[in-house]
Amino acid sequence: MKGVFDTKRDSGYSDSLADWYHFPTRRDYMEVAQAVEGDWILYREPQRNGGRKAYIGTARVVSVVPDKDNPGHAYANVADFFPFDPPVPFSGAPNGRYWEASLRDIGDPALVGRSVQGKSLRLLSDADFAAIAAVGLGSALLPENLKRYGPTGGEANDVPSFLVSDLDDDTFVRRIQATLINRKVRDANFRRMVCQAYDDTCAVTGLRIINGGGRSEVQAAHIWPVEHGGPDTIRNGLALSGTVHWMFDRHLISLTDDYRLLVAHNRVPEALRGLFERQMDRIRLPKSESQWPDPKYVSRHRERYGA
Repeated sequence: MKGVFDTKRDSGYSDSLADWYHFPTRRDYMEVAQAVEGDWILYREPQRNGGRKAYIGTARVVSVVPDKDNPGHAYANVADFFPFDPPVPFSGAPNGRYWEASLRDIGDPALVGRSVQGKSLRLLSDADFAAIAAVGLGSALLPENLKRYGPTGGEANDVPSFLVSDLDDDTFVRRIQATLINRKVRDANFRRMVCQAYDDTCAVTGLRIINGGGRSEVQAAHIWPVEHGGPDTIRNGLALSGTVHWMFDRHLISLTDDYRLLVAHNRVPEALRGLFERQMDRIRLPKSESQWPDPKYVSRHRERYGA
């Protein structure tokens, strides 16, 4: 069984959507959280508090644990967070209907908002989950995006496609779930989001090179590596040229908390030092502060830089 977790900006809960969801241990909320443990959920932003009134991503619940510092609350720890870019509208199903069956059954659309009040955690059928996730995955699997941001060469043919109409419901659900954890799909989606946020420009050198096919030279670097638990999110990413990416992954360069460049000159090859003549200058950042690197990921990277 799948679920929907509502998340509000400035809600007062300590949510970190790529890592955990924080909620009060009401009986009905705990029942939902425990029912979806080991399965997938969708994050939805209500319109209140400036929310987008849309499903903004999906993740897999791996455990539900009490909040030791705040009695009466718990955390749903998650993995495999996949942001939807763009988000999926709350009432974006065919014919302007609601995606969730429990909401489609309400005769008067004006009553839908009232019906979800007090139900920030609720169950969702596999079929409804797959339908929403398929739309959320759509941009990631567009041929033009896969060509520009996905694998190159023969690997491009390994990217799966679920955009077929002859699958039964169970097979469709399994295909969606397999696609959500497919590394090539996740890498392409991550690179697309990061490159767009940084305008295809290296955050360190300022170089912006686009080939004849529209593919950028810049790469999307994970600040906290995936193999160590880092998420595929913009705030865990930097747009870096190939050489700079190589050095960043080896902790020859890093960042301060205010996004200034740190360079281990004693370990950087002499031939490359010219790239970093202006050490401690602030790197180039996206226009939207909401897309800037998360300080907790930067701190994790810097710990290895100083090791």
